[in-house]
Amino acid sequence: MTTYDLICIGAGPTGLASAIEARRAGMRPLVIDKGCLCNSLFHYPVNMVFFTTPELLEIGDLPLVCAAEKPTRSEALKYYRKAAEHYQLELRLFERVERVEGSDGKFTVVTRAENGTEQRYAGRKIVVATGYYDLPNPLGVEGENLPHVSHYYTQPHEFWNRDVVVIGGKNSAAEAALDLFRGGARVTLVHRGAELGATIKYWVRPDIENRIKAGEIRALFGKQVARIAVDHVVVRGGAGGEQSVAARQVFALTGYHPDFEFLERLGVRLDPETRKPACNPETLESNVPGLHLAGVIIGGRQTSEIFIENGRLHGKQIVKSLQ
Repeated sequence: MTTYDLICIGAGPTGLASAIEARRAGMRPLVIDKGCLCNSLFHYPVNMVFFTTPELLEIGDLPLVCAAEKPTRSEALKYYRKAAEHYQLELRLFERVERVEGSDGKFTVVTRAENGTEQRYAGRKIVVATGYYDLPNPLGVEGENLPHVSHYYTQPHEFWNRDVVVIGGKNSAAEAALDLFRGGARVTLVHRGAELGATIKYWVRPDIENRIKAGEIRALFGKQVARIAVDHVVVRGGAGGEQSVAARQVFALTGYHPDFEFLERLGVRLDPETRKPACNPETLESNVPGLHLAGVIIGGRQTSEIFIENGRLHGKQIVKSLQ
């Protein structure tokens, strides 16, 4: 069995950046992911434009060229594909990591491939960069698992002339509501807060506020979803008690969280309150010797602390410590 110097679990920008830095340092890395390359980015809204400028998404000192000031989802996916090709990274995609055996210097990563077969890979060091977008924050209400309820927004076309409820009050919810409205949907935004979130992008806020003020998007603030039915959502809160809102589609855009259970299975200690993992800030090594952490998982529940822009630098930090 080939022994890799570094096995990166997660093929997002942070995992790829870690593997690239290892490759540039003369090491032999392997990248494993349960989905496709940059699986989280692939599931972003189809027409999404990044908040940041291209140079802050770059990895491996490769330039990201885009048509406008800020890159689109499509341009970013193409860039990361080309980066993986340029550095000739060894990738094992659509393989779910089931467990990690062994110890520092002699780990074995055990995966399950799409066809159900077990695969085993030997590695001296491990980087876990699994992100957080795969695990939505649940509403915990009746009907949440109905087929017309989604925690991911795609595009508006199929919802033209239909009633759609968007749950949430931050960027994802505001942008989805605007896109759906412009795609011809009848949109109701439900948010438990008294107003929209403070972190909404500065160019999105006046747009969504003006659409609400004009009555083009209905907004129910201070309301929580009580249950979801096949063709409506029941909300409660305030003096009005419960009320029913028509909904042929529901987008529950209430945020996401890292796979804390997976980290604990690896032996990583998590703070009981913040769920931040034990991690050396200099080397990014966890309490498990030889197992390093990278990207948003370092922030625990505070998923807004780390983005691609700063998470992509963790690979350099880790490889430097290994050298």
